[in-house]
Amino acid sequence: MSIYRTNFDAAYTGPLGTGVARRGSLSGDSPAYRFVKRTLDITVSSVALALLAPVFAAIAVAVAIDSRGSIFYSQVRVGKGGRAFAFHKFRSMVVDADRIKAELEGENEAAGPIFKMKSDPRVTRVGRFLRRTSLDEIPQFWNVLRGDLSLVGPRPHLPSEVAEYPDSAESRLSVVPGLVCYREVGGRSNLTFEQWIALDLEYVRNRSLRTDLSILMRAVPAILRGEGAY
Repeated sequence: MSIYRTNFDAAYTGPLGTGVARRGSLSGDSPAYRFVKRTLDITVSSVALALLAPVFAAIAVAVAIDSRGSIFYSQVRVGKGGRAFAFHKFRSMVVDADRIKAELEGENEAAGPIFKMKSDPRVTRVGRFLRRTSLDEIPQFWNVLRGDLSLVGPRPHLPSEVAEYPDSAESRLSVVPGLVCYREVGGRSNLTFEQWIALDLEYVRNRSLRTDLSILMRAVPAILRGEGAY
């Protein structure tokens, strides 16, 4: 791996608040934790997919009317143990977004291996709404049901981003990635790549059922605020 030279081991002191759970009977090292976590993943994702079926249909129609192309956008992401999997979203960009990205590299507003623009011209009108409300992410409940993702865990990165991990960040791939994480409740795209990694490593060290439930409860108001969602 190449090394992105920043201090990934430094503690992040961003807007996370309190409530980080330390290891206990339902910590990340216990079989009981893994069983309860997977049971919660299956239950919540199954219910969400059933209840959100009308929302899926409405979004599909809106995406199809707004711009040409497929309804869904699938991308290769890296999961636990370095396993690649198909990561699904509602399409929020024009169909040739990957080609256009190369032309916009000079306008990247993020540091490190990630690409972010607050006013990305590739994003469609419907896509801006979907991103601001995080509705583009709801197909990932299918990833949770399949076991590619968990409800809570580090957000999965692209292979090109994983290639930029320093050795100290490799433990990030020791857990199942998630639908929401500390990044989602602490600023999202307003944070740097360095801060993303630091928060993920904090989660890996301190994961427990209490931590997961705390993040889930904080995710709802964070998503409604839309801070850092673009």
